[in-house]
Amino acid sequence: MSQLLDQAAAAVEAAQAAGAAEVWASAARSRSVDFGMRDGELEKVAEATTQRLALKLWVDGRYSSHSTTDLRPDEVARFAQGAVELTRHLQPDPDRQIPDPALFAGRAEVDLDVWDPGVAELDRDARQALCEMQSGRLVGRDDVVSATCGTNDGLAESASVSSNGFSGTHRKTWMWLGSSLTMKDGEKLNEAWMWGGGPHRSQAPSPEAAADLALSRALARVGTTKGPTRKGLMIVDPSVAGSLVSRLLGPATARAVQQGTSFWAGKLDEALVSELLVVEDDPLLPRGRGSRLFDGEGIAAKPHSILEGGALRSLYVDTYYGRKLGMAPTTGGPSNRLVRPGERDLAAILADADEAVLVTSWLGGNADSTTGDFSLGMRGHLVKNGQIGQAVGEMNVTGNLLELFGGLVEVGSDPWLYSSLQVPTLVFDGVDFSGA
Repeated sequence: MSQLLDQAAAAVEAAQAAGAAEVWASAARSRSVDFGMRDGELEKVAEATTQRLALKLWVDGRYSSHSTTDLRPDEVARFAQGAVELTRHLQPDPDRQIPDPALFAGRAEVDLDVWDPGVAELDRDARQALCEMQSGRLVGRDDVVSATCGTNDGLAESASVSSNGFSGTHRKTWMWLGSSLTMKDGEKLNEAWMWGGGPHRSQAPSPEAAADLALSRALARVGTTKGPTRKGLMIVDPSVAGSLVSRLLGPATARAVQQGTSFWAGKLDEALVSELLVVEDDPLLPRGRGSRLFDGEGIAAKPHSILEGGALRSLYVDTYYGRKLGMAPTTGGPSNRLVRPGERDLAAILADADEAVLVTSWLGGNADSTTGDFSLGMRGHLVKNGQIGQAVGEMNVTGNLLELFGGLVEVGSDPWLYSSLQVPTLVFDGVDFSGA
């Protein structure tokens, strides 16, 4: 990491020597390895290594960003010189300012535990064995047309230095594995998948569990018919509930508000959704998939409330759009967003449902970030008297995101852990479904 810090510091010096008033430099390197097995045969082995130097420059009231993969000292100096000269030809932008160094203060001194030495020690035999263990659960079944199993692991290290006092490093590893398959369903085909992982090897599911879950999902979809048109209760599986929360919170940024593309504009602290939905952003979560000590601008990371009491409590505000809106910067984007769990898991919620639609996957659709109106394709199951029944598809869920989350009636106790957005089972009432 010291080498990356030295490279970033040298780039700052070179850009200042070329005439830049302020500079932000980041040096990074990474390695990623992919293994893939199709129908029991090794199909893909790929390794990618990268190195990169990125510069942000403030020159005579003008701003620009540049990057290069050539980190040799002489080339970095030439690169910085050329970047400064190019910046001088741009239009001035008074809102483009280097982050206030006061934002760097208060950085937490904690171990995020997102580096697993065991990931770097993985070899070809270990990766192939993980694929074979998954494949052995799927290949050879008469009802499985094709099965693909794989792993992805890697590591990344970065260092950033600024001309106004910032210096910081970050490193992380990751390990993911999973399976996907195509299954016969009469004259049709069903597809299903399961992937999971995290910074540590131990956070990935066992290969057997990943393959078995993919298989059970495919089996559950056999005999799928077109679902009915109705209005009523919707229960969303935790593995796909995050998609709804992501659409709800996606426009909660200063950038979207300033550009007129956010349905949250002018509604901060206004109770608009169910009080059951409580969301916190926690960048200091140990082993979190989005954990960090500082963001891309060097702003010291700290937990903060996003949704509470039915209201949006904060926007993601970076320096640039904060200046445009006259708002103090918070952080440029999400880290680990955690929905506060409830009391019951999916099984208990289903057992108590008289009549509902269980959503197990989304199939395309769109949501308007300006109005909140949405239409999403889905597939899942009809639920009656506490029992999961007919598999259904070719259905759309339509409405408005604020109204949908206003009708949230329960939050489960079972957050989906294979994501930086951890969301449990969600239950909505008064949902419009269109189908047969």
